[in-house]
Amino acid sequence: MPLLSRRSFLAAGAATLAAPLLPAIEPIVRPGSKADIKLSLAAYGYRQFLDLKKPTMTLFEFIDLAADLPLDAVELTSYYFAETTDAYLDKVKEHAAKKKLAISGVPVGNNFCVKDDAKRKVQIDLVKDWTVRAAKLGAKTVRIFAGNLEKGETLEMAQARVIAAMEECLEVAAKHNVLLALENHGGITATPEQLLALVKPIKSPNLGVNIDTGNFHTADPYADVSKIAPYGVVCQIKTEVQPAGGKKEEADLGRYVKILKDANFHGYLALEYEAAADPKVAIPKYVKELRKLLG
Repeated sequence: MPLLSRRSFLAAGAATLAAPLLPAIEPIVRPGSKADIKLSLAAYGYRQFLDLKKPTMTLFEFIDLAADLPLDAVELTSYYFAETTDAYLDKVKEHAAKKKLAISGVPVGNNFCVKDDAKRKVQIDLVKDWTVRAAKLGAKTVRIFAGNLEKGETLEMAQARVIAAMEECLEVAAKHNVLLALENHGGITATPEQLLALVKPIKSPNLGVNIDTGNFHTADPYADVSKIAPYGVVCQIKTEVQPAGGKKEEADLGRYVKILKDANFHGYLALEYEAAADPKVAIPKYVKELRKLLG
């Protein structure tokens, strides 16, 4: 079953319920009663090899590695594109297709909390540019961040700035049929309530949540992931979890998969490996475990 856009989810839900749905961001109405989760692999897991300062692996080689695993797609982090020309993007897209892998998404690193207007415009333009590039790659989502409070800033001021920036970027996302996925990435998205405070006010079918299972350092990260799962359009799953006041521990991947299934999640689950072990050894094991859990 192909990945549906948030607009498709809402349209399908409206048809099922025979009643119009408000365009506001609410828990996504997904077709059917069974989750449809496809498995992807984040390039970020191989960051020490892909780092453009001294790369020992190209995105093409990363795709080759992924093709040997039981995956449906690859997530191509924007940090590791050697070029951003149309010709290069076409080659990357063609290479993934040749290896029978979709490109699930393109994560971008941005900060919309920046107070300086000129500097914030650079951040907005970064997201806009990568949204266009994601569309050229055939990617469904662009992962974005909110950012961190600057000194002397109030949460309310930063939230207003982030919402305005996202609304501007969503105009480009809508034009290119791409979903922007706001991640729970600490800063002003450190709790489910803070994240949803940024998402809920925006009335756009092209906005959703990037669920990162390793980024809530709260008393119960699993419970908090379950709070944002109904808004998720993509999920990055980590192999570790760190509750408040505790040390990193092995994540219960089965529990996270169950949370997604209980939320009737439709979309890509991308393994984003950040643990200490050699990713070339550890990642294949976790991919196989996740494939088994997904069924």
